Amino acid sequence: MLNTIPLIKKEFFAYRNGIVADTLRRMGDPHQFIMGCQLVDVMNIASRIEQSADIACELWSDRKHRECRMIAPMLYPTHLMNCETALEWALDVECNEIADVLCHRLLRNLTFAEQLAHQLAINDTQQVRYTAFRLFLNLLILGKIEDMAALKQAVEKERAAQPAHDIAQLLDSISEDL
Repeated sequence: MLNTIPLIKKEFFAYRNGIVADTLRRMGDPHQFIMGCQLVDVMNIASRIEQSADIACELWSDRKHRECRMIAPMLYPTHLMNCETALEWALDVECNEIADVLCHRLLRNLTFAEQLAHQLAINDTQQVRYTAFRLFLNLLILGKIEDMAALKQAVEKERAAQPAHDIAQLLDSISEDL
């Protein structure tokens, strides 16, 4: 692990894109270090690294680096992710891009993903609720929603709360698939 993380960061540097990084900064990306790697590049790097919960957790804990937060869900072995860690990661999401990657690359594959999404949907934090509805959308697309009535109720409750624009867009997408 000691050598792997510096090598991963070196890979990020090789794929850096200043134009993307500057655009993300101007748009308010919360990370201090942004290499501007595109998702496909991060996926390419992840594909060459053996999955490891330890490495994924170390990368996830680096909240300053955008690309570390992106690759961590790709490196965490799904079968090792437990409810407690999944909840911790979902509550620790700092922006929509990271929520999207976390849900698509890891959380949607968990056997308890639907229960996690319901738990996140009742949170008071807008970012956590965004993560919940992003996870619901992933599960809906995969046909993994078992309790459609509960999902409809969660969507109606969120709509009534006059959600932020990004959550409203997710709700529209979910409603189309319901």
